Amino acid sequence: MTHTTTNIIRDEHSALSAMLRSILLLLAEHRRQGTLPDFAALRAMLFYVDEFPEKRHHRKESELLFPKLRARTPMSRALLDRLDDDHARGERRIREVEHALLAFEMLGETRRQAFEQAVERYVDFYLAHMAMEEREILPLAEKVLTQDDWSDLDEAFSANRDPLTGCEPEPDYSALFTRIVNAVPEPIGLGARTPA
Repeated sequence: MTHTTTNIIRDEHSALSAMLRSILLLLAEHRRQGTLPDFAALRAMLFYVDEFPEKRHHRKESELLFPKLRARTPMSRALLDRLDDDHARGERRIREVEHALLAFEMLGETRRQAFEQAVERYVDFYLAHMAMEEREILPLAEKVLTQDDWSDLDEAFSANRDPLTGCEPEPDYSALFTRIVNAVPEPIGLGARTPA
């Protein structure tokens, strides 16, 4: 049986994966054309990554899901410790990417490669992290957590409002998501274009 929480986590992973890959595609396109990227769009995309997955999604995994798993089985403790460490490192890594973007924007072409490499490292790190959660943690959770555990988790994770998973954005974030969706080329599929 699949629970609401695991579906939400997978949907959020899928949205984040699309966002991260979109950043790489945008950078590759601008590199091919020899043009500078839209720095405001990149800032908006990185802000999304920092604001939603890093601060909301990870927090709920580390503070709610992982403790329940630790309480139910000793098998996952080392892996959960590693994933918690990834969450902490992810916050530092997104700051490094944001700093590299600022350097690229302020200092120009001489900082393009450093920014692109920082983004690539972050994307590789994050995609591997999400794959590990989906391959190891979510199936384990489906096996060992109780119905009471799932009720608590489903309630908490259902409160997530990530618009890239199809939720209506919180009013404060509406303009952000309009900017992001309109900045990304249509084939990437982050959502329907809306008037700015």
